[in-house]
Amino acid sequence: MIYGEFAEAGVATVYEACGRRGLLDVDLVPLRPGSRVAGPARIALCGQGDNRAVHEIMTHLRPGEILVLTMPVAAPVALFGDLLATQALTAGAAGVLVNAAVRDSADLAKLSMPVWSRWRRSTGATKDIRGQVDVAVTIGDTEITPGDVLVLDDDGATCVRQSEVDSVALAVRERLAKEDGLRRRWATGEFSYDAYGMRAEDGS
Repeated sequence: MIYGEFAEAGVATVYEACGRRGLLDVDLVPLRPGSRVAGPARIALCGQGDNRAVHEIMTHLRPGEILVLTMPVAAPVALFGDLLATQALTAGAAGVLVNAAVRDSADLAKLSMPVWSRWRRSTGATKDIRGQVDVAVTIGDTEITPGDVLVLDDDGATCVRQSEVDSVALAVRERLAKEDGLRRRWATGEFSYDAYGMRAEDGS
């Protein structure tokens, strides 16, 4: 499946294969370092400082999806914790991206479902604003619409438009093949400085 290919290739490779488009240019911390995951986005746009929309989105969540939780303005308010994680895990979420804070981080780090967040805080969220579910949101200057594919690993996250998944998958395969060839050349002692013509340009 393409999602597995994207996860294995990783954020940097998929981002480059997309023509350096789609990067979520914010600091995202994986609670379980070394995790790699990809899948379609299921989005909750919460009210500011409120996580009622997170409770609602759980009723929409499907296996293999990446749960995306955000607010109009990112802030260190805990939108997600152990009890909500239990629901997401039961629903079969492939991963969770929280453009805010999480709580119960030690417990979340033990789950088979990896979680990425901007902050770790105990600051509680209210449950007074319904917010919106299954809507487009912008994180790190990148718009994510429901069904777009997110790739997450230790380098952060990148987004692939749903309409571009097949073409990007082909570009990823081509890039990986090219990188394998370069890796073999560098392993024999060849320098990228020479292969890319930089030495000749510098006259050294």
